[in-house]
Amino acid sequence: MRRFNIALLAAVTLSTALSTVPAHAGEAGGRPGLAQCTAGACHFDVPPGTYDVRVVLGGKAASATSISGETRRSLLPETAAPAGERVTRSFTVNVRTPEGEPTGPDGTPGLDLRIGGSAPALAGITVTPARHARQIFLVGDSTVCDQPGDPYSGWGQQLPQYLRQGVSVANYADSGESTVSYLGNPRLWATVRPLIRPGDLVLVQLAHNDKTTDEATYRANLEALVAGVRERGGQPVLVTPIVRRWFNTDGTLNNGTALLVNGLGVDHPAVTRSVAAAQDVPLIDLTAKTKALVESLGVEGSKALYLTNEARDNTHTSVRGATAYAGLVRDELVTRHLVPKGKVRVG
Repeated sequence: MRRFNIALLAAVTLSTALSTVPAHAGEAGGRPGLAQCTAGACHFDVPPGTYDVRVVLGGKAASATSISGETRRSLLPETAAPAGERVTRSFTVNVRTPEGEPTGPDGTPGLDLRIGGSAPALAGITVTPARHARQIFLVGDSTVCDQPGDPYSGWGQQLPQYLRQGVSVANYADSGESTVSYLGNPRLWATVRPLIRPGDLVLVQLAHNDKTTDEATYRANLEALVAGVRERGGQPVLVTPIVRRWFNTDGTLNNGTALLVNGLGVDHPAVTRSVAAAQDVPLIDLTAKTKALVESLGVEGSKALYLTNEARDNTHTSVRGATAYAGLVRDELVTRHLVPKGKVRVG
């Protein structure tokens, strides 16, 4: 599902939003940026780069507005404004080509934002180049990437909504990639590595597609990614893979399928933990975190996190699941002092 379906999805999204956003939200009226907006979307002709977006929300009636952009990225969670009041929020967004998965279509040039929420009201918007933004690069697979079509969503697609102005997510995760293919494809690691600047974070979660990768190769590939980040002055962070929703009869996920042990017996989370310890790299144990969450919800409750009902898929996450898992990553970034607490949104 690539260009045609993305365009069709965008058209449906915009037609819905156009009927729900108050008319005044699309009027220029001398307010910066609104001339680039229709009732449900805004487009800014800017080159690839990193941009600060400042929005003013609210209207005569009580409102609740969320903002997404580019390839279905959640940029601002639903934000309430009381009747007659204005609320200002800011965030930083990465604009690139391709705008979604690195091996996917280019997408639309510039910055595209969509106005959503249960009662949306956009009163003002400005977009300016981000001068001192810190990037969080994501290196991963389909469980992380900017998925092009509903109901799929990677956790990296939901992470931006948890970050405030000054920190942006550059999601270079790509469907179907293993450590082997990510390092070998010139559109992936060879493209990401030169973009890393001193102080940038690079989160690496690759395992789901390393089904035939032996342990020595998997370990060496993770070490190569770590070394490449450090050579650019960045901060590598290893992330163990999210679990598959594959229950035992006792209600646990204590099996190789759920916990990403491949057909050669390679325990991907264990190797990732080992490399992190040996290389003195921060570790986000997303395997352990997602295992605890899925088991706590149980066989039925955990279905909503994945696409069990929609596609009989217990590997890929729904928007709800991806949002929950992105929240776990956000918490770990703060706990491990990788991102200042003041730069994240909580709750």
